[in-house]
Amino acid sequence: RIMRPDDANVAGNVHGGTILKMIEEAGAIISTRHCNSQAGEPCVAALARVERTDFLSPVCIGEVANVSAEITYTSRHSVEVQVNVMSENILTGAKKVTNKATLWYVPLSLKNVNKVLEVPPIQYARKEQEDEGKKRYEEQKLDRLETKQRNGDVIFPIINPEPHTVGYSQSSLIHLVGPSDCTLLGFVHGGVTMKLMDEVAGIVAARHCKTNIVTASVDAINFHEKIKKGSVITISGRMTFTSNKSMEIEVFVDADPFVDEPRERYRAVSAFFTYVSLSKEGKPLPVPQLLTETEDEKRRFDEGKGRYLQTKAKRQAQEQQAARQ
Repeated sequence: RIMRPDDANVAGNVHGGTILKMIEEAGAIISTRHCNSQAGEPCVAALARVERTDFLSPVCIGEVANVSAEITYTSRHSVEVQVNVMSENILTGAKKVTNKATLWYVPLSLKNVNKVLEVPPIQYARKEQEDEGKKRYEEQKLDRLETKQRNGDVIFPIINPEPHTVGYSQSSLIHLVGPSDCTLLGFVHGGVTMKLMDEVAGIVAARHCKTNIVTASVDAINFHEKIKKGSVITISGRMTFTSNKSMEIEVFVDADPFVDEPRERYRAVSAFFTYVSLSKEGKPLPVPQLLTETEDEKRRFDEGKGRYLQTKAKRQAQEQQAARQ
């Protein structure tokens, strides 16, 4: 679809959350189609996880975003979908790849939302493709479990925080889940949640830098539990790590069942977003160093630094491999 002014962020490019929402919509369509391709209970595919997503190039207002999706692996109860986003300047015909993402879905019965159905298998061109897909499946399953186990943190407001501290930029957004946010099953669309998460992360980054900021990448987004229509969700974000030119922001979503539900608040989604600071001309700017004050903040900073160095090493290895080819 064509990108319009209401899709823009403050830098004038398309909002990262808008792109994430389009990616999820494409994944939901293809996985729901596949899961209903054989006779059986009708179902809707629910988003369980989004692997790391890099924003390779900004999408500009007036360009056309082309989103394509392909199923690359199926387990007994889940579907792996690869999604590519390409932007097209319809005046010049120039095209460029802006995003590549991997998403995992599970099929939920329309009759019983707590029932996960079996997924029809796909045919692989080579046995190696199935083996590689199974390896990715096991890795993401383990990572989701580890992430859920460390999800007990809560963000509390800080009185009169100093600039460039964690408390100075941390932000929260409260949203009442309405019908337009939900799937046929009455639970929140994964894309809606990701868009809200990106908005909160953007506020944190802008508060820290006081400049234009853009989404550079999103680490794995884990959807731990469904969020029901009528819930009140709190999307919270805080700075965890800064390098010279980037910021890592932890974002999580807590849900309070609001209507006819005795259940207490629970952690529904968690992820790390990476932002960069830009000048008015779109050039990268140095990022102010994050000032850590507590032992927990220092621990989270060290963990963020580890993720940053790991990603940097992986990118350099890929560049060297591409150069050799």
